[in-house]
Formats: sequence, structure tokens, C-alpha cells
Amino acid sequence: MWTALRTRWTPIRGGCHDRHARSRGPEGFSDAVTFSFGDPAADVYAVARLGLSGQSSASGLGLVFSGGEPVAVQADGVVDVADRAWSAIDAAGLATTVERPLEAWTLSLASDRATFDLQVEALSAPGEMADGGMEGYEQLCRFTGDATVGGRRATIDCLGQRGHSWGAPDWDAMALARTLGVWMGEDLGVSLLAIRPAGSDRHDQETIAAYLYEGGEPVRVEDPRLSTGYDGELRQRRAGLELWVDEESPARRAAGEVVCGTSLDLGRLRLDCAFLRWHMDGREGVGRYDILRRVD
Repeated sequence: MWTALRTRWTPIRGGCHDRHARSRGPEGFSDAVTFSFGDPAADVYAVARLGLSGQSSASGLGLVFSGGEPVAVQADGVVDVADRAWSAIDAAGLATTVERPLEAWTLSLASDRATFDLQVEALSAPGEMADGGMEGYEQLCRFTGDATVGGRRATIDCLGQRGHSWGAPDWDAMALARTLGVWMGEDLGVSLLAIRPAGSDRHDQETIAAYLYEGGEPVRVEDPRLSTGYDGELRQRRAGLELWVDEESPARRAAGEVVCGTSLDLGRLRLDCAFLRWHMDGREGVGRYDILRRVD
């Protein structure tokens, strides 16, 4: 269910305008879009991340899971680009276009072990996220199209998430960052970002921001709480959410267990990427839970 992989890809996040990346900012500034989706019926789970840094350098990371294991891992660390439009980037076999800003996109992957060609439609307005030197937003989305995974053809029709973030992450001040998405249906989802300061080893010292998506509208959660169960390698195995939207409403709760996951050695950082099966409000869904941590 879990595998450890090594790649020279450097993690990049970011972006402001939906069609074009931001102009270069301060040293360490980066800009990226991240798509993730999970289709239990097709048994296909995937993450696709395209990023920009400097004036002409792009990167890409594509992960595809099936049968509880990673089927395809594609990574490009440095790819030259002449145009900072997202449609101009071809890295790690990934490509994306913006059909309607903040509303519709295309996403494709080409590799020896997995391919897909998807339409992505926003199901919610953006929920803004900012912390750890980064700014950005997340949107609940629907993914539809065709895929081939390990020689098996599949039709994709499922929920997922698109994130867009930018800035200069200060890893001297951070120990780890958690990114979590829960997709229960077209009318219900959760996004969460948690930052743990350097020198801390406790969950309750993290700064957490979260949104509850209902009926297409992101509602900021006043008091989000995340608990995580780990294995012996500190990889997430299960998780629980307690969302206090405001002082007057009862908490909304969700529980998830790992379906598949992998660990990537990124040099100074380690990425533990997992997909979970979630239960919330008597419903079952899926979601992605990433932990990016310093290993020095």
C-alpha cells in the first residue's frame, strides 16, 4: 500500500491569475497548480502538479495509483519554457489548459504506464488559503474523461480538487505542511492547510486553515481540528476531522483511512502522499492527504 520512491523533483507551489503564472517575485518565489482526483469505481487515483520558478523554469510531478499501489511516477525538475502561460508547460508528461478561468480546465498525462485526458469543471467558488509564505486557493471539481492505467482502459467520472498557490515558502521557519482535501459529493467537500513551526513536534501547535464546501460556496471553518494516525515510518494511515464552523453550530466530523500512498525523497524534504476513503454525514467519499516535511 505504501512505497518509498526517490526523485530529484523540487516541490513548487503557486499562482495568482488563473491563465498565467505570476511574474517573478522575491528569491525562492514559486508558482504552481495542483490537480488531484480519486475514482473508486475505476480504481484510479492521481495527483498532477505543474510549477514555475524564476522567469523560464518549469517542473512537473505526476502520480497515478491503482490496486493500492503507485502505477506511474513521472517527475521533471527543471524544464525551460518561453511563455509563463500554463498551457505552454509540458513537464513530466503533464499538460493543462484554462478553458474558462476559475471554472473549467483540461488536464492530460502521457507516460508508459498511465495516460489520461480529462475535462475538469469547478463545483465551488475558490476557498482562499495562505500561510508559511504561500498564498493560494482551492476548488472542489469534477473530473471526466478517459484513462489507461497499467494497460487497462478506464472511464473517469469522479470528484477531486484543483489548487493554485504562489509565494516563497520559508522552510527555515516550518517543520512540515499538511494539505488535505475531502470530496463527499458535488455539494459537500473540505479543504485544509496546516503549518507546523520549526522546532515543534506536536499537532496542536500547528496553524490550521480550513473550508467546508456546501452548495458550491466555501465557508471558512472557525475552529478546524485534525488528528492523524501513523505507521512506524510516520506515514499517515488514518485521519479524523472535527470542524467547528462557528460557535453556534455543532461540529461536523469526518473519518478517513488510507487506500493508497507513496513517499517521495525530495532531498531536504520528504513528501508523503496518500488517498483516503472518508466517511462524513452518513456518506462515503474519497480525498487526498499530503504531508511535506523537513528531514534535516
